[in-house]
Amino acid sequence: MSKPGKPEAVPSTAPTRPQARLVKGFRDIEAAELRRLERMIATIREVYERYGFEPLETPAFEYTDALGKFLPDQDRPNAGVFSMREDEDDQWMSLRYDLTAPLARYVAQNQQTLPKPYRRYAYGSVYRNEKPGPGRFRQFTQFDADTVGTDNIAADAEMCMLAADTLEALGIKRGDYKIGVNNRKVLDGVLEAIGLDVADPINAGTRLTVLRALDKFDKFGLLGVRQLLGAGRMDVSGDITPGANLNPDQIKVIERYLSAVGEDEDDEETLNNLSQCVGISSDGLKGIEELRSISALVRAAGYHTDRIRIAPYVIRGLEYYTGPVFEAELTFPVNDEHGHPVRFGSVGGGGRYDDLVARFTGERVPATGFSIGVSRLAAALTLLEKDSAKPTPGPVVVLVMDKPEVARYQALTQQLRNAGIRAEMYLGNAGMKPQMKYADRRGAAVAVIQGSREREQGEVVLKDLIAGEKAAAAIKDNAEWKAARPAQITVKESDLIPEVRKILAQYE
Repeated sequence: MSKPGKPEAVPSTAPTRPQARLVKGFRDIEAAELRRLERMIATIREVYERYGFEPLETPAFEYTDALGKFLPDQDRPNAGVFSMREDEDDQWMSLRYDLTAPLARYVAQNQQTLPKPYRRYAYGSVYRNEKPGPGRFRQFTQFDADTVGTDNIAADAEMCMLAADTLEALGIKRGDYKIGVNNRKVLDGVLEAIGLDVADPINAGTRLTVLRALDKFDKFGLLGVRQLLGAGRMDVSGDITPGANLNPDQIKVIERYLSAVGEDEDDEETLNNLSQCVGISSDGLKGIEELRSISALVRAAGYHTDRIRIAPYVIRGLEYYTGPVFEAELTFPVNDEHGHPVRFGSVGGGGRYDDLVARFTGERVPATGFSIGVSRLAAALTLLEKDSAKPTPGPVVVLVMDKPEVARYQALTQQLRNAGIRAEMYLGNAGMKPQMKYADRRGAAVAVIQGSREREQGEVVLKDLIAGEKAAAAIKDNAEWKAARPAQITVKESDLIPEVRKILAQYE
């Protein structure tokens, strides 16, 4: 019972409103960044098209069992991928984890009608159901090129050249990147030489630990890898990563392998050093011959070691690639917005995968491909200021000074549009000052103003908002500002199009 003098609480009938918030691991991408990405994608597409690749778009969803190595445990269908169960036939389907597994499904489904080899490029969002972190998102964009249906080593060499040409087309000069090439067969040969033969399933766990240790070479250096090959490594927080527990002789062979790069990065010397590491392993020796062929092919095409080089430290796709592997790495020094040095490292990579299509057909279909991490590379280009294109101005904004004349303002707007100029008429209900503020927020370069006096005289006022902003910073006195009216001109209405173009040309 309520206390005297206090009314009883009345249950709220207000609707429960959702909180406006982003899902963790996802982000909104606004206009300026989207335009940079579109320019970047157009450049990449032009290079891929020049190499003869054809576009292909596959759905964002695939049946979960088609995702190959990304197939989660049957009792945890959402592990690693975002999945849902289809009601009709009780099958699981998942958002694509990359662009390669959908390609394998497409080739298997259409192999009777596709040209052989089949060359395609694709770009789009991929999705990872993993824990997000700084710079690590659950949705990001990839841009792939793949050649399916040939084991010709020239296809792998071509991928390396494609990677180099793409980075240079995006404005990254020679010396600021490198395409490193390795071969999984060489790695298998080194592991075989130290007693970890791939044919022996007992060695599988140790082999994987060794490969993961090698993959940390760029991050931890030779000392860190040595620790991971031995008893393990302790990081600065005190956490210990268990090692492979190799003996000292085995570790020496691995160290010799990682140090195999020849003087002045001479490929032939590197290959000779690698030959000593693989011993008599047939797989290892075959991998070295494949690397020698790639080196000869790219050199004949004019790609020297300042662009493409043999790199034993390139470790990709531990359970995925079957032959040559390659990685595009940015090497230039750059600082972030806080002035701290940033090392971007890998922005793309790929390799030969000869077993993926066989999952569907039972027949081996050789394939090789290269993938660019678009978002990561875009971030690097922004810091490097390689994306030199000026920001795209917002649309020309036609202000509505007299509401009864809205049809006239709409006609002015349509004139601009018909001339190929981005334009919009202000559609709100505010006065001139808020309209100018709106134009500023839209990033407009020009505002078109026509009051009753200008209308009677057949004129319009064009305000260059970008130049006006610069002038405003230089004019401190308000009276001086009003007298000067900087970056504002009055022109005949018949001259609207050429005069607007003249202003916009300054900012293109």
